[in-house]
Amino acid sequence: MESVIASPSSTGIAQSDSPLVDMSVNDDAIPSYLDVYYWWAYVHPNAVRVFERQWLANAILWGNYARLRDAALIDLGSRLAGRTLQVACVYGDLTTRLCRRVAAGGGELDIVDILPVQLNNLRRKLPTHAPARLLRMDSADLKLPDATYDRAIMFFLLHEQPEGYRQRTIAELFRVVKPGGDIVIVDYAPPHWWNPIRYVLGPVLAALEPFARDLWHDDITAWMPKPWSDRKHDRESFFGGLYQKIIVRR
Repeated sequence: MESVIASPSSTGIAQSDSPLVDMSVNDDAIPSYLDVYYWWAYVHPNAVRVFERQWLANAILWGNYARLRDAALIDLGSRLAGRTLQVACVYGDLTTRLCRRVAAGGGELDIVDILPVQLNNLRRKLPTHAPARLLRMDSADLKLPDATYDRAIMFFLLHEQPEGYRQRTIAELFRVVKPGGDIVIVDYAPPHWWNPIRYVLGPVLAALEPFARDLWHDDITAWMPKPWSDRKHDRESFFGGLYQKIIVRR
């Protein structure tokens, strides 16, 4: 299947041969918090030129990119049949590696993001005949049918969203994944009291990523719909508690 980009009006099922983002989509659809707080990291065209470097993505995560990437992919599986969803584009090689697993299993991969610059950047990274579709959609308002996907992954997105968006994004994720499917979430967590990085990173996050500290103060389950908010989920902690992986069985 050719890698494509579709507009938010797509149902998520129909295919397109267009290699470009549908610019007829009004840019007012871009959430305001991205323009206000993350123009420098994702929205401005120069952001891709600066941040699309594997070594830089690794440095931002204090040398843990590969470890966290591999931890997420291992839990998804090595051969992914059926349909897989990735919510939001990611700098580095996570998506290309995920795509190989999907191809090995004869499956299909959809990646959704609201920013054309990020979708175009990802398309350049993927092989021409990758079994992937790139869909321009807001993670908090997915134009996708219920119970469409066998599994989903969200890699360092929640800490970038205000609480309301975060809650709607998680609710949408639960809506579009089939019952019994796995949802893998990797993001920040409250570092252990003895971890010295908390005293260095705390002010940086406060200045550059003002919603990230929410994940230091509240558990991810706080933004999940019931009954999953009341359940215990498989977790793994990394780098002195600074990062976490949570697996939710839908």
